[in-house]
Amino acid sequence: MVTDTDFMQAALAQARLAADAGEVPVGAVLVHQGQIIATGHNAPIGTHDPTAHAEIRALRAGAAGLGNYRLEDCELYVTLEPCPMCAGAMLHARLKRVVYGALDPKTGAAGSVLDLFAQRQLNHQTTVQGGVLAEDCTRLLQDFFQGRRALQRSLSQPVREDAVRTPEARFAGLPDYPWAPNYLSDLPALGGLRLHYLDEGPRDAPLTWLCLHGKPGWSYLYRKMMPVFLAAGHRVIAPDLIGFGKSDKPKKEEAHRFSWHRQVLLEFVERLDLRRIVLTVQDWGGLLGLTLPMEAPQRYAGLLVMNTLLATGETPLSTGFLAWREMCAKKPDYEVGRLLARGNPQLSPAECAAYDAPFPDRGHRAALRAFPALVPAQPEDDGAAVSRRAQTFWQQDWQGRSLMAVGMQDPVLGWPQMQALHKLIRNCPEPIQVEQGGHFLPEWGHAIAEAAVRHFAPR
Repeated sequence: MVTDTDFMQAALAQARLAADAGEVPVGAVLVHQGQIIATGHNAPIGTHDPTAHAEIRALRAGAAGLGNYRLEDCELYVTLEPCPMCAGAMLHARLKRVVYGALDPKTGAAGSVLDLFAQRQLNHQTTVQGGVLAEDCTRLLQDFFQGRRALQRSLSQPVREDAVRTPEARFAGLPDYPWAPNYLSDLPALGGLRLHYLDEGPRDAPLTWLCLHGKPGWSYLYRKMMPVFLAAGHRVIAPDLIGFGKSDKPKKEEAHRFSWHRQVLLEFVERLDLRRIVLTVQDWGGLLGLTLPMEAPQRYAGLLVMNTLLATGETPLSTGFLAWREMCAKKPDYEVGRLLARGNPQLSPAECAAYDAPFPDRGHRAALRAFPALVPAQPEDDGAAVSRRAQTFWQQDWQGRSLMAVGMQDPVLGWPQMQALHKLIRNCPEPIQVEQGGHFLPEWGHAIAEAAVRHFAPR
């Protein structure tokens, strides 16, 4: 038999949809003769409609479905005590019963501020019951507002004198990038710099995809893969390295060091307490990211690796990479969007502009100038020793599953370099070869992500 708790769980699922859309997490379901006939979640922000509360949307859908604005044989379950507007609509609909979860001490119209349902002068009386899954409903609201307050604090945090911050207006209206920003600034290694990251999907997901970008990309690089991971019910974490994307950007090139960026990522993983991680890397995301799992192997379940390398200082860097480094030195102010367009002709002008967005002028480009020279080329270079340790880890100690995808048109880190890396990763199956794919392989990432979801599906 279906119970009030079951129906409230369905309403909570609707509330989570609201939270995912940036709305206050309130959800509702309308029940007729023991069956859910309509659902609704808060959407006043997205619809520009002050009446688009979860209850109103469920009532509208239910009335349309039944072909009657009278809902006398229906019960409505909502995660938050109804406000006066919604309570009035419920009475007009002549609902048989209303069940809610959390109290609303500010606008509740079922007893907290006033009690419309107790007005005997009205020509219809609706039975009301509160407190069903109240703790779960309250916690969802508290978590949402705590997150909002933390975001506001981070947005108001002043920029360090030795850094710049890309104006938020530069990121307005980016194609296929709908996700809400998250920020951290209190990691010890950051020293007050603000780091941006995406965090989407359920916290208790079976897998968490940690997506690390390279130069000159940022989390925008993973916009074609993230929807696939999220549709599978997984969590996605995609940080912007300091100096890139929406993260703060030190003004001086010497602020950037291999070991420092690595330490930021180690602290980031620990702070978010990430588990069941599928490490997903490309370019510098791999140079840094491939050195992380050996420090906490119990956190990692898998590796998805694309066009990158482990720079141990023992093997000469490829001619393609050396040519790339020389180009960056000669033309440090190259257009990022134009570079992406050259190897990815399928990109629209708006997508190319999105890659340019973090770097409005030379003052924001110190990381772009610094990173090519940070790739360890000699055994004593910063990052070389830890990369040698990582090489041993992947060869001998790695216990997770792995998958490699290779953009075959990459002139910098193409098939020969990826074959060499493949030999270093224990139990890695034959790579997926993307014939038209270039260096920025996540731009062909939808099919790769689908293959990865199948490959890493929990057994």
